[in-house]
Amino acid sequence: MIDKVSSIEYNEPVSFVADEDCAQERIDRVLSFILEGYSRSFVQGIIADGLVTCGGRQLSKNYKVKAGDRIEFTVPEPENLSVEKENIPLDIVYEDDDLLVVNKPRGMVVHPAPGNYTGTLVNALLYHCGDSLSGINGVIRPGIVHRIDKDTSGLLLVAKNDAAHVSLSAQISEHSLDREYRAVIHGHLKELQGTVDAPIGRSPSDRKKMCVTDKNSKNAVTHYEVIEELDKFSFIRCKLETGRTHQIRVHMAYLGHPVAGDTVYGPGGTPALEGGQCLHAAVLGFTHPVTGERIRTQSELPDYFSEFLNKIRRQNG
Repeated sequence: MIDKVSSIEYNEPVSFVADEDCAQERIDRVLSFILEGYSRSFVQGIIADGLVTCGGRQLSKNYKVKAGDRIEFTVPEPENLSVEKENIPLDIVYEDDDLLVVNKPRGMVVHPAPGNYTGTLVNALLYHCGDSLSGINGVIRPGIVHRIDKDTSGLLLVAKNDAAHVSLSAQISEHSLDREYRAVIHGHLKELQGTVDAPIGRSPSDRKKMCVTDKNSKNAVTHYEVIEELDKFSFIRCKLETGRTHQIRVHMAYLGHPVAGDTVYGPGGTPALEGGQCLHAAVLGFTHPVTGERIRTQSELPDYFSEFLNKIRRQNG
Protein backbone atom coordinates (compact mmCIF):
# COMPACT_ATOMS: atom_id res chain seq x y z
CA MET A 1 0.00 0.00 0.00
CA ILE A 2 1.24 3.52 -0.77
CA ASP A 3 2.61 5.46 2.19
CA LYS A 4 0.92 8.41 3.88
CA VAL A 5 2.69 11.77 3.74
CA SER A 6 3.55 12.94 7.26
CA SER A 7 4.91 16.38 6.32
CA ILE A 8 4.40 18.69 3.35
CA GLU A 9 6.52 21.47 1.87
CA TYR A 10 4.11 24.02 0.51
CA ASN A 11 4.28 24.63 -3.27
CA GLU A 12 6.79 21.76 -3.71
CA PRO A 13 5.70 18.95 -6.07
CA VAL A 14 5.17 15.54 -4.47
CA SER A 15 4.82 12.38 -6.55
CA PHE A 16 3.98 8.72 -6.01
CA VAL A 17 3.37 5.66 -8.15
CA ALA A 18 -0.01 4.04 -7.68
CA ASP A 19 0.00 0.35 -6.77
CA GLU A 20 -2.60 -2.38 -7.12
CA ASP A 21 -4.16 -1.52 -3.75
CA CYS A 22 -5.40 1.84 -4.98
CA ALA A 23 -6.18 0.82 -8.57
CA GLN A 24 -9.70 1.83 -9.67
CA GLU A 25 -10.09 4.13 -6.65
CA ARG A 26 -11.04 7.76 -7.26
CA ILE A 27 -8.07 10.10 -7.07
CA ASP A 28 -9.70 12.24 -4.37
CA ARG A 29 -10.07 9.14 -2.15
CA VAL A 30 -6.46 8.11 -2.75
CA LEU A 31 -5.12 11.58 -1.97
CA SER A 32 -7.33 11.84 1.12
CA PHE A 33 -5.62 8.69 2.38
CA ILE A 34 -2.13 9.93 1.53
CA LEU A 35 -2.63 13.46 2.87
CA GLU A 36 -3.52 12.44 6.41
CA GLY A 37 -5.07 15.30 8.33
CA TYR A 38 -6.37 17.11 5.26
CA SER A 39 -10.11 17.05 4.60
CA ARG A 40 -11.70 15.54 1.48
CA SER A 41 -12.98 19.02 0.53
CA PHE A 42 -9.39 20.37 0.71
CA VAL A 43 -8.17 17.56 -1.55
CA GLN A 44 -11.00 18.17 -4.01
CA GLY A 45 -10.07 21.86 -3.96
CA ILE A 46 -6.47 21.29 -5.05
CA ILE A 47 -7.72 18.91 -7.76
CA ALA A 48 -10.15 21.57 -9.01
CA ASP A 49 -7.29 24.08 -9.04
CA GLY A 50 -5.32 21.84 -11.40
CA LEU A 51 -2.65 20.94 -8.85
CA VAL A 52 -2.98 17.17 -9.32
CA THR A 53 -1.62 15.65 -12.53
CA CYS A 54 -0.74 12.32 -14.13
CA GLY A 55 1.76 12.39 -16.99
CA GLY A 56 1.37 16.15 -17.15
CA ARG A 57 -2.42 15.93 -17.52
CA GLN A 58 -4.63 17.61 -14.94
CA LEU A 59 -7.00 15.17 -13.26
CA SER A 60 -10.61 15.52 -12.23
CA LYS A 61 -11.71 14.41 -8.76
CA ASN A 62 -13.48 11.29 -10.10
CA TYR A 63 -10.50 10.05 -12.13
CA LYS A 64 -10.04 6.31 -11.50
CA VAL A 65 -6.40 5.62 -10.62
CA LYS A 66 -4.58 2.87 -12.52
CA ALA A 67 -1.75 0.75 -11.16
CA GLY A 68 1.51 2.28 -12.35
CA ASP A 69 0.14 5.83 -12.64
CA ARG A 70 2.69 8.41 -11.53
CA ILE A 71 0.62 11.01 -9.72
CA GLU A 72 2.10 14.42 -8.96
CA PHE A 73 0.47 16.99 -6.71
CA THR A 74 1.24 20.26 -4.96
CA VAL A 75 -0.15 21.61 -1.72
CA PRO A 76 -0.43 25.41 -1.88
CA GLU A 77 0.61 27.61 1.01
CA PRO A 78 -2.40 28.68 3.12
CA GLU A 79 -3.83 32.04 2.14
CA ASN A 80 -3.25 35.01 4.37
CA LEU A 81 -5.96 35.13 6.99
CA SER A 82 -8.70 37.65 6.41
CA VAL A 83 -10.62 36.72 9.56
CA GLU A 84 -10.39 39.42 12.22
CA LYS A 85 -8.69 38.83 15.56
CA GLU A 86 -11.01 39.56 18.49
CA ASN A 87 -10.18 39.85 22.16
CA ILE A 88 -12.77 37.36 23.38
CA PRO A 89 -12.00 35.60 26.68
CA LEU A 90 -11.26 31.89 26.33
CA ASP A 91 -11.57 29.16 28.94
CA ILE A 92 -8.36 27.24 28.19
CA VAL A 93 -8.11 23.86 29.91
CA TYR A 94 -4.69 22.86 28.55
CA GLU A 95 -2.05 24.59 26.41
CA ASP A 96 1.54 24.12 25.25
CA ASP A 97 3.61 25.00 22.16
CA ASP A 98 1.82 22.48 19.93
CA LEU A 99 -1.84 22.52 20.89
CA LEU A 100 -4.51 23.72 23.25
CA VAL A 101 -7.83 22.47 24.57
CA VAL A 102 -10.52 25.10 24.97
CA ASN A 103 -13.83 24.84 26.84
CA LYS A 104 -16.33 26.34 24.38
CA PRO A 105 -19.46 27.94 25.81
CA ARG A 106 -22.87 27.07 24.43
CA GLY A 107 -23.93 29.60 21.80
CA MET A 108 -20.46 30.25 20.36
CA VAL A 109 -19.91 29.37 16.71
CA VAL A 110 -16.61 27.53 16.09
CA HIS A 111 -15.56 29.18 12.83
CA PRO A 112 -16.78 32.04 10.60
CA ALA A 113 -19.57 31.29 8.15
CA PRO A 114 -22.30 33.30 6.41
CA GLY A 115 -24.15 35.21 9.11
CA ASN A 116 -21.39 34.59 11.70
CA TYR A 117 -18.17 36.33 10.67
CA THR A 118 -17.38 37.72 14.11
CA GLY A 119 -17.56 36.48 17.68
CA THR A 120 -16.50 32.96 16.74
CA LEU A 121 -13.99 30.71 18.47
CA VAL A 122 -11.59 31.21 15.54
CA ASN A 123 -11.73 35.00 15.99
CA ALA A 124 -10.80 34.50 19.63
CA LEU A 125 -8.05 31.97 18.83
CA LEU A 126 -6.41 34.31 16.33
CA TYR A 127 -6.13 36.95 19.04
CA HIS A 128 -4.84 34.49 21.62
CA CYS A 129 -2.43 32.50 19.42
CA GLY A 130 -1.41 35.02 16.78
CA ASP A 131 0.24 33.20 13.89
CA SER A 132 0.66 29.99 15.89
CA LEU A 133 -2.20 27.98 14.39
CA SER A 134 -2.08 25.18 11.83
CA GLY A 135 -3.01 26.12 8.29
CA ILE A 136 -4.30 22.73 7.13
CA ASN A 137 -7.97 23.68 7.21
CA GLY A 138 -7.44 26.99 5.42
CA VAL A 139 -8.21 30.58 6.23
CA ILE A 140 -11.60 30.07 7.87
CA ARG A 141 -10.73 27.20 10.21
CA PRO A 142 -7.10 27.65 11.28
CA GLY A 143 -6.11 25.15 13.97
CA ILE A 144 -9.53 23.49 14.11
CA VAL A 145 -9.03 19.72 14.35
CA HIS A 146 -12.67 18.85 15.05
CA ARG A 147 -15.85 20.80 15.73
CA ILE A 148 -18.80 20.82 18.07
CA ASP A 149 -22.14 22.47 17.37
CA LYS A 150 -22.81 26.09 18.18
CA ASP A 151 -25.40 25.09 20.78
CA THR A 152 -23.26 22.35 22.34
CA SER A 153 -20.78 23.28 25.06
CA GLY A 154 -17.49 21.71 26.01
CA LEU A 155 -13.98 20.67 25.06
CA LEU A 156 -12.46 21.25 21.65
CA LEU A 157 -8.94 20.46 20.43
CA VAL A 158 -6.89 23.09 18.54
CA ALA A 159 -3.58 22.51 16.74
CA LYS A 160 -0.89 25.20 16.70
CA ASN A 161 1.11 23.71 13.82
CA ASP A 162 0.56 21.40 10.87
CA ALA A 163 2.51 18.48 12.34
CA ALA A 164 0.34 18.48 15.46
CA HIS A 165 -2.78 18.80 13.30
CA VAL A 166 -1.85 15.76 11.19
CA SER A 167 -1.13 13.66 14.29
CA LEU A 168 -4.35 14.62 16.07
CA SER A 169 -6.45 14.10 12.93
CA ALA A 170 -4.92 10.63 12.58
CA GLN A 171 -6.00 9.82 16.14
CA ILE A 172 -9.57 10.79 15.21
CA SER A 173 -9.42 8.54 12.13
CA GLU A 174 -8.01 5.67 14.19
CA HIS A 175 -10.64 6.18 16.93
CA SER A 176 -7.91 6.59 19.56
CA LEU A 177 -9.17 9.99 20.69
CA ASP A 178 -11.34 9.75 23.84
CA ARG A 179 -14.46 11.91 23.54
CA GLU A 180 -17.11 11.66 26.23
CA TYR A 181 -20.28 13.74 26.38
CA ARG A 182 -22.95 14.30 28.99
CA ALA A 183 -26.54 14.72 27.85
CA VAL A 184 -30.09 14.89 29.12
CA ILE A 185 -32.51 13.04 26.87
CA HIS A 186 -36.27 12.62 26.77
CA GLY A 187 -37.67 9.46 28.34
CA HIS A 188 -35.96 6.28 29.50
CA LEU A 189 -33.80 3.96 27.40
CA LYS A 190 -34.66 0.26 27.29
CA GLU A 191 -31.14 -0.69 28.38
CA LEU A 192 -29.04 1.15 30.97
CA GLN A 193 -26.05 0.89 28.66
CA GLY A 194 -25.56 -0.01 25.04
CA THR A 195 -24.22 0.91 21.64
CA VAL A 196 -25.86 2.59 18.67
CA ASP A 197 -24.22 1.40 15.45
CA ALA A 198 -26.15 3.15 12.69
CA PRO A 199 -24.75 5.01 9.63
CA ILE A 200 -25.37 8.73 9.31
CA GLY A 201 -25.80 10.82 6.16
CA ARG A 202 -27.62 13.89 4.89
CA SER A 203 -31.38 13.87 5.19
CA PRO A 204 -32.95 13.55 1.71
CA SER A 205 -35.80 15.85 2.77
CA ASP A 206 -33.70 18.57 4.45
CA ARG A 207 -30.03 19.04 3.47
CA LYS A 208 -29.37 20.97 6.70
CA LYS A 209 -30.22 17.89 8.77
CA MET A 210 -28.53 14.53 9.23
CA CYS A 211 -30.29 11.20 9.64
CA VAL A 212 -29.69 7.47 10.00
CA THR A 213 -29.57 6.15 6.46
CA ASP A 214 -27.81 3.57 4.30
CA LYS A 215 -27.62 5.97 1.35
CA ASN A 216 -24.48 8.13 0.94
CA SER A 217 -23.71 7.66 4.63
CA LYS A 218 -20.74 6.96 6.88
CA ASN A 219 -20.55 4.46 9.71
CA ALA A 220 -21.35 5.98 13.08
CA VAL A 221 -20.98 4.35 16.50
CA THR A 222 -22.04 5.83 19.86
CA HIS A 223 -21.69 4.06 23.22
CA TYR A 224 -24.05 5.22 25.97
CA GLU A 225 -24.61 4.64 29.68
CA VAL A 226 -27.43 5.93 31.88
CA ILE A 227 -26.17 7.91 34.87
CA GLU A 228 -29.54 8.84 36.34
CA GLU A 229 -33.18 8.25 35.46
CA LEU A 230 -35.68 11.01 36.23
CA ASP A 231 -39.42 11.33 35.70
CA LYS A 232 -39.53 12.29 32.01
CA PHE A 233 -35.82 12.48 31.27
CA SER A 234 -32.55 10.58 31.62
CA PHE A 235 -29.06 11.90 32.35
CA ILE A 236 -26.59 9.91 30.26
CA ARG A 237 -22.92 9.54 29.35
CA CYS A 238 -22.02 9.06 25.67
CA LYS A 239 -18.68 8.01 24.25
CA LEU A 240 -17.99 8.59 20.57
CA GLU A 241 -16.25 5.90 18.57
CA THR A 242 -16.74 7.94 15.40
CA GLY A 243 -17.35 11.66 15.04
CA ARG A 244 -20.08 12.35 12.51
CA THR A 245 -21.99 15.62 12.26
CA HIS A 246 -24.66 15.82 14.99
CA GLN A 247 -23.91 12.17 15.83
CA ILE A 248 -25.23 11.98 19.40
CA ARG A 249 -28.26 14.10 18.58
CA VAL A 250 -29.14 11.95 15.56
CA HIS A 251 -28.52 8.63 17.33
CA MET A 252 -30.57 9.53 20.39
CA ALA A 253 -33.43 10.75 18.18
CA TYR A 254 -33.13 7.49 16.21
CA LEU A 255 -33.68 5.58 19.47
CA GLY A 256 -36.75 7.71 20.15
CA HIS A 257 -35.08 9.68 22.97
CA PRO A 258 -33.89 13.01 21.52
CA VAL A 259 -31.62 15.33 23.47
CA ALA A 260 -33.55 17.79 25.65
CA GLY A 261 -33.73 21.25 24.12
CA ASP A 262 -32.90 19.99 20.61
CA THR A 263 -35.24 21.91 18.30
CA VAL A 264 -33.89 20.21 15.16
CA TYR A 265 -34.14 16.51 16.05
CA GLY A 266 -36.40 16.74 19.10
CA PRO A 267 -40.09 17.39 19.73
CA GLY A 268 -39.58 21.13 20.07
CA GLY A 269 -38.13 23.64 22.45
CA THR A 270 -37.79 22.94 26.16
CA PRO A 271 -38.64 26.20 27.99
CA ALA A 272 -35.95 25.67 30.63
CA LEU A 273 -33.34 25.16 27.91
CA GLU A 274 -33.70 28.17 25.66
CA GLY A 275 -30.53 28.58 23.65
CA GLY A 276 -29.67 25.02 22.71
CA GLN A 277 -29.64 21.34 23.51
CA CYS A 278 -28.51 19.88 26.83
CA LEU A 279 -25.29 18.36 25.48
CA HIS A 280 -21.79 18.91 26.84
CA ALA A 281 -18.38 17.62 25.66
CA ALA A 282 -17.03 16.70 29.09
CA VAL A 283 -13.89 14.60 28.47
CA LEU A 284 -11.20 14.79 25.80
CA GLY A 285 -8.25 12.40 25.87
CA PHE A 286 -5.43 12.16 23.31
CA THR A 287 -1.80 11.25 22.79
CA HIS A 288 0.44 14.30 22.61
CA PRO A 289 1.83 14.53 19.05
CA VAL A 290 5.37 15.41 20.25
CA THR A 291 5.90 13.90 23.70
CA GLY A 292 3.75 10.79 23.24
CA GLU A 293 2.21 11.42 26.66
CA ARG A 294 -1.42 10.46 27.12
CA ILE A 295 -3.36 13.56 28.16
CA ARG A 296 -6.91 13.56 29.56
CA THR A 297 -8.80 16.82 30.01
CA GLN A 298 -12.16 17.30 31.70
CA SER A 299 -14.80 20.00 31.93
CA GLU A 300 -17.36 20.36 34.69
CA LEU A 301 -21.03 20.65 33.73
CA PRO A 302 -21.79 24.28 32.81
CA ASP A 303 -24.41 26.28 34.71
CA TYR A 304 -27.20 25.87 32.15
CA PHE A 305 -26.80 22.08 32.31
CA SER A 306 -26.62 21.82 36.12
CA GLU A 307 -29.56 24.17 36.57
CA PHE A 308 -31.73 22.12 34.21
CA LEU A 309 -30.74 18.88 35.94
CA ASN A 310 -31.54 20.30 39.35
CA LYS A 311 -34.88 21.63 38.11
CA ILE A 312 -36.05 18.25 36.82
CA ARG A 313 -34.71 16.56 39.96
CA ARG A 314 -36.88 18.85 42.07
CA GLN A 315 -39.87 18.10 39.84
CA ASN A 316 -39.08 14.43 40.34
CA GLY A 317 -39.29 14.89 44.08
